[in-house]
Amino acid sequence: MPIRTLADRLSLRSLLTLPYVVLVLGLVLLMGTLSWRAGRDTVDTLCGQLVAEAVNRIGASLARHVGGADAVLEVAFPTGLPAPEGGPEQELATLRERFWLATSVHRDPNNYVYYGDRHGHFIGLWRFSEQEAELRLRTGDGGPRTIYRLSGIRGTLRSPVGEDSIFEASERPWYRAALAGTQPLAWSPVYIDFKARDLVTTRTKRIGNAAGETEGVVATDLPLRQVSALLSRVTLSENAVAMVVEADGRLVGVSRGAPMKSPPGGGDLARLNANQSSDALVADAYDAVRHLSATAGPGALGTAPRTAGFADRGGHRVMLGFARLDPALGLDWTIVVAVPRSDFLVGLQRGFVHAGLLAAAGAAIVLALGWAVLGIVSRELRRLADTARRVGDGMLDEPPEVHRNDELGELARSFADMQRRLRTDQLTGLSNRSAILHRIEDRILRQRRRGDRRPFAVMFIDFERFEDINQRFGHGVGDAVLQEVGQRLRAGVRSGDLVARYAGDEFVLLLESVDDRAEAEAIRQHLEAALRRPLDSLAGAAPAGQAVCASIGIAVYPDDGQHTESLLRHADADMYARKQAPDADSR
Repeated sequence: MPIRTLADRLSLRSLLTLPYVVLVLGLVLLMGTLSWRAGRDTVDTLCGQLVAEAVNRIGASLARHVGGADAVLEVAFPTGLPAPEGGPEQELATLRERFWLATSVHRDPNNYVYYGDRHGHFIGLWRFSEQEAELRLRTGDGGPRTIYRLSGIRGTLRSPVGEDSIFEASERPWYRAALAGTQPLAWSPVYIDFKARDLVTTRTKRIGNAAGETEGVVATDLPLRQVSALLSRVTLSENAVAMVVEADGRLVGVSRGAPMKSPPGGGDLARLNANQSSDALVADAYDAVRHLSATAGPGALGTAPRTAGFADRGGHRVMLGFARLDPALGLDWTIVVAVPRSDFLVGLQRGFVHAGLLAAAGAAIVLALGWAVLGIVSRELRRLADTARRVGDGMLDEPPEVHRNDELGELARSFADMQRRLRTDQLTGLSNRSAILHRIEDRILRQRRRGDRRPFAVMFIDFERFEDINQRFGHGVGDAVLQEVGQRLRAGVRSGDLVARYAGDEFVLLLESVDDRAEAEAIRQHLEAALRRPLDSLAGAAPAGQAVCASIGIAVYPDDGQHTESLLRHADADMYARKQAPDADSR
């Protein structure tokens, strides 16, 4: 059966409903199939991009976290400045100020700066808060350190307390690490601070004397608890894991669990190796990184993130991203991020199922409602079109743009014709009373909403002795006069202004914007001059050179009124005042 014949036999509601349902179902099925295949093929790429981005973010955050220690040490002991001769007590005031400033650079985490030399001298400043600190000092007498409290950078040392044990700086791991390195700056091995029960590493800087020999070491501690806090904020998915490991596999920080453990039966904390973690994904991810690094060869692991996939011990696919921390920071750390592939596929599957269910529900609703509603609509369309024509002079909103040859098209054309007649004066072709009132009201609303301080003006125009023209020359001539006057008014204002026939021989003008009342007055004079010229429509019917006399009143918003009614009343009053003025005839 030809399609046209089939379409002719179908009712309007069948023609509108059934093809739409078939189209929706077909499109949903096609899009769902394509989306599933594309999503399945690209999930590895997307996941790889996400883990690489996560590795980059972690690397940048770690660089900011550990890189600040160099600035702290530079403030405490600027490069090239020799160690104090005779021990720190000889320059105590200067060292206190520099150490205070140094601990202000990155007070969290670098709130402790200290210096020890080969002669056993020691000075350290530990900032508790913005204003409170503790000064630890050991002079050359070989005794224990004395601890003082102070407030502010130059606060008085108070409450001295001597330690029970002897603190020999040159025997401390951080001191030995500084001397063992070949560079002036060095990191100590990561160790456990048993007082704070946190992992800590220390940044050290060798300080030479005037002869260029190493005299002492300045250092600052870097607690690593913030590394785990940083990693825990990497929320790629519910089951993702992020970690930072040293070259031997010991954890520096991890997003799940802790990088330390207590031995069975209790005892001191011990560092945890990643492949010994109770979290299977942590251990499997580290083993995968170690295998990939070994396969790629020495030096293959750089600072740019690498991505790969591996199967965990349960056979599930896992996306992996890893990179070395910038070697310029002096730390041989590796950043690892692992995300189960199923975390991304679950979202894809859920979205596919939801889309299918929504499409089926939508099609069923469209079919049920459309079948019922369109039956009613099709019977009412003709009646609505007839009603639109009957109320051509009534009020209706702007009709929809429908280009059809059926009832909907006829209804749209009826509304368009009705709108045109509602807003247009049939004699002059200008806007009518309703249109100008609506335009003024809209202009006031725009003025208030936008906060525009530039005023606008309304003009009320009335023609004197216009009834004499109708009586002497007939209504045909009077209509021609009104048309010509309307054209002159339209030609005498700007393109954005609106001219309307208000009633009979009365016209209203809206000047969209004026700088001030003087500009409105200039426009009024221009219009009065235009209206004084002889009318072509009276040629042959009236004495040569006869013109109409018009009085024009002005109201400026907001000085003369803030509502449409008040503006029109003021303009009307101003018009009558000018009409009664002694020089009215001279205008």
